[in-house]
Amino acid sequence: MVSFQGKIQGKVVFITGGARGIGAEVARRLRDKGAKLVLTDLDKAELSALAAELGQDQVLTAVADVRDLAAMQAAAAQAVERFGGIDVVVANAGVISYGSVLQVDPEAFKRVLDINVLGVFNTVRAALPAVIDGRGYVLIVSSLAAYTAAPGLAPYNASKAGVEILANALRLEVGHLGVSVGSAHMSWINTALVRDSEADLPAFGEMLARFPWPLNKTTTVDKCADAFVKGIEGRKSRIYRPRWVAAFRWLKPVLSTPVGELPIRKTAAELLPQLDAEVAALGRSTSAYNESLGSSVE
Repeated sequence: MVSFQGKIQGKVVFITGGARGIGAEVARRLRDKGAKLVLTDLDKAELSALAAELGQDQVLTAVADVRDLAAMQAAAAQAVERFGGIDVVVANAGVISYGSVLQVDPEAFKRVLDINVLGVFNTVRAALPAVIDGRGYVLIVSSLAAYTAAPGLAPYNASKAGVEILANALRLEVGHLGVSVGSAHMSWINTALVRDSEADLPAFGEMLARFPWPLNKTTTVDKCADAFVKGIEGRKSRIYRPRWVAAFRWLKPVLSTPVGELPIRKTAAELLPQLDAEVAALGRSTSAYNESLGSSVE
């Protein structure tokens, strides 16, 4: 498969969750390389600020909910009308919930799956005809969470495992059409997702700190974005950050055995009740930021 190496200039890249965090940092790097950008998000103010920073002439923004297929199709149509096509799709939008299966608000559980799984499908479905026309590349953002479970994050784990398999199936479906498909797998990245969780729930931060090495380490958004850009340029089937995450793909069968679960079980038994009590006291099962965005569209 021909790579984009040295040829990202002029390519049209469609990024969901593009207003901040990993999406925004990837957008900055790709714009520096001459790409044209289509950024979608629910945060209009942050989208507008980023577009002004990157240059309105080469950036198209759309306030669109990935749970709404029609909205994603409209954004894709605008991209094709404005720039003539779509070469790369980065299905990046994602959220996390708070609390165990017994504690988490069922609506929050559903929202995680709707955004993290259905939202990926809607994004890919909307942009895929244009990507096929351009023999392009689809990057689906999964996680280390697709390989190893974390207590208190069941919906997030389920969603990231789901989209990894979606990426694998899509790769088989469109490879003969000249389209490459990749999945990205990251450990804890120092984004608002992690920072908000630690601020809201002290037990979350303590649990993270007590996970066995290297599961207790975070990495920077900059390093993650660098890996994404390199993977996009090379049309990689899988992107890992840090690199050790690759080992967990092969260790996955062992990690769900009693031996593999042993290092986490004691921590879960000690801290999950505290985590659930903090979620109950907080009165919400997601960050205040995500809750405010959700209330604007639901």
